[in-house]
Amino acid sequence: MAKIVECIPNFSEGRNQEVIDGLVAVAKSIPGVTLLDYSSDASHNRSVFTLVGDEKSIQEVAFQLVKYASEHIDMTKHEGEHPRMGATDVCPFVPIKSITMQECIDISKQVAQRINKELHIPIFLYEASASRPERQNLAKVRKGQFEGMPKKLQEEDWAPDYGDRSIHPTAGVTAVGARMPLVAFNVNLDTDNVEIAKKIAKILRGSSGGYKYCKAIGLMLEDRKIAQVSMNMVNFEKCSLYRTFETIKFEARRYGVAILGSEVIGLAPAKALVDCAEYYLQVEAFDYHKQILENHLLD
Repeated sequence: MAKIVECIPNFSEGRNQEVIDGLVAVAKSIPGVTLLDYSSDASHNRSVFTLVGDEKSIQEVAFQLVKYASEHIDMTKHEGEHPRMGATDVCPFVPIKSITMQECIDISKQVAQRINKELHIPIFLYEASASRPERQNLAKVRKGQFEGMPKKLQEEDWAPDYGDRSIHPTAGVTAVGARMPLVAFNVNLDTDNVEIAKKIAKILRGSSGGYKYCKAIGLMLEDRKIAQVSMNMVNFEKCSLYRTFETIKFEARRYGVAILGSEVIGLAPAKALVDCAEYYLQVEAFDYHKQILENHLLD
């Protein structure tokens, strides 16, 4: 049975359509790889690609995308609402079918080593690939962002896993790792006060005492002049989308603010959304495996 790996590289470019189109072309150029989805956000100035392929092909497309990004994205000129430290900010590998997490960890390390060797971009391993427990959390790895990385790399505990203690002058630093599927979930607020979004995000995120499997930041969408709570749900079965959505609604009410809408970035497991439908429809005794038609068709 063929092994299938997912790769979800995040690039620090969401405005220059020519560069985005170039990344798409590279993503489609490698046999054995399928580009499932890509999305770009001008306020975040970021693009997220979702690809699947076999072990060898997914490694090749990941490297070629990082290479293209390093040649066409200049981090010294980059501005955006989303935290970032490199032209390719993060490149995770996810086990999808007939492949183990350990195999994805091995893939991540092979790609990381090649990126550093051929492109001279320092690499941090994160999540399941992390060399130390404190490097599992991407937020800790990325703290300081591109501008603060030269100084951070000189700190005793922050030598890159691959590469020297100096950033690539224009491509910065990249995080590479293996992880389980997550859902990138954003909620937009009916206010231009970004401090409200930041306060709500602090309540939500596990590192501040909120939901253990939720990472959240508050930011401003300059093109729409609204504040956003931007989240990564790293385990949607242990922390559901509807739970964070309802918490945001509850906390926003104290400031007289309503929710304008929400968005899912990239692809999401079907169950994450079905769980929300089950909750809001108050469906009784629902069995996801037996009552979803597509589950039987896929079998």
